[in-house]
Amino acid sequence: MQVLRSYLDAFHPLPEAAFGALVQRLEPVAYARRAVMTAQGETQRNLLFILEGIQYSYYLDEAGRQHVVAFTYPLSVSGLPESFLTQRPARYSLEALTDTQALGLSFGYLQLLYDEFPPIERLFRKLAETLLIGMVERQHEWLSTSAEERFRNLARRSPHLFSQVPHRLLASYLRIDATNFSRFFNSVKF
Repeated sequence: MQVLRSYLDAFHPLPEAAFGALVQRLEPVAYARRAVMTAQGETQRNLLFILEGIQYSYYLDEAGRQHVVAFTYPLSVSGLPESFLTQRPARYSLEALTDTQALGLSFGYLQLLYDEFPPIERLFRKLAETLLIGMVERQHEWLSTSAEERFRNLARRSPHLFSQVPHRLLASYLRIDATNFSRFFNSVKF
């Protein structure tokens, strides 16, 4: 739990009692490679702290084409935030790209922890702020940079994804066609 403690402390340090209460509510969960963790149309019931594995969220358009929205990997929070926070059906799916180990926290328990421990509410507000900032930065990047710049930025931020994630998924995430992705990939040294 020290790894989780260090991760959370980077957002907002919790008093020992609050951290202990949070840990008591976490449930270990495992997903096999390619398991759909939450399907489009289902409700995200648990927020996940990823300990092992890579996951991705995506939506399927009307033609059945997959559009990758995000990747998560250790140590990070995973889930479909709009579904989890509203407890409404998800517009996206969340899938385990590799075997995944995580700690899950249910929406109901999180609400109880918010009421009992204001520092936990502050911690999750800070996590949500960080997530929101990251999403806005990605949107700005998609709108304001070239395909090659997006590719190089991802290669700098998360080089490990290029050896662990199918390139078609990375290309979808970056909004780059397969031909250009291959050309960029062959021009970068990892």
